[in-house]
Amino acid sequence: MSDKLDRLDRLLSKLDEWMPQPLTEADWKSAVAFRWKRKDTLLGKMGYLQAVKHTSNISFSDLQHIDRQKDQIYKNTKHFVDGKPANNVLLTGARGTGKSSLIKACLNEFSSKGLRLVEVDKEHLTDLGDLTEILAVRPERFVIFCDDLSFEDGESGYKSLKSALDGSIAAQVDNILIYATSNRRHLLPEYMTDNESYRHTSDGEIHPGEVVEEKISLSERFGLWISFYPPKQDEYLDMVAHWLSHFGLPAAQIDAARPEALIWALERGSRSGRVAWQFARHWAGQQDD
Repeated sequence: MSDKLDRLDRLLSKLDEWMPQPLTEADWKSAVAFRWKRKDTLLGKMGYLQAVKHTSNISFSDLQHIDRQKDQIYKNTKHFVDGKPANNVLLTGARGTGKSSLIKACLNEFSSKGLRLVEVDKEHLTDLGDLTEILAVRPERFVIFCDDLSFEDGESGYKSLKSALDGSIAAQVDNILIYATSNRRHLLPEYMTDNESYRHTSDGEIHPGEVVEEKISLSERFGLWISFYPPKQDEYLDMVAHWLSHFGLPAAQIDAARPEALIWALERGSRSGRVAWQFARHWAGQQDD
């Protein structure tokens, strides 16, 4: 009998090794950012939270020429951290214009006041219910972060996110918000054929087709929309100067870099904060050469 119990203990021990381990209280206290992951186990794929040890140190002051967007997300996040009503946020617009960086700046600004960031990949959005149950009992305030979000028709994560935002039978949890970034304003591809389901009747009323209604229903569940646009040339050069100064270059070298910064953007086919950052790293790195 004891031999069978020993074998059972060994089997349970091996099973435990395969199972994802929950975060300890020390993990919760030491980390300000987490990532939702999945692990293959003998019982199938299981989701779990993983603490992120190294996070971005970008601040609001590093983000240039998006003052209106900074003000909107700062106020919304501050209200949330202070326990006041706040909205889920959708940040949309041109690539490289600071959407993701702005959310990371929020974490650095408010982490000392209890804000925590949980990154969830699009393919794991079906686990939002399980994640919410874990976070709802914690004292911290959590922003669930979905970066570069877009869906193709029929993807399962679409309906899971829609329910989490405003459609679930469960009550909305007051210590969780969802912040998402996307290059698509309505998160789904839109086609000319979608408009074929519009009908014009003799009384002049326009009846929106169900296809179009479905495609805008997810984005409309975000209470706050923040739009981003490509910077003008002088704004782009200001961004370049900021990052070159960040890397310790003197004013003379920053001025000398302006023509090269314009060529760099022309070759990339766009001007953005990301392009300015990439050029500054390139230019600052080669100065010693």
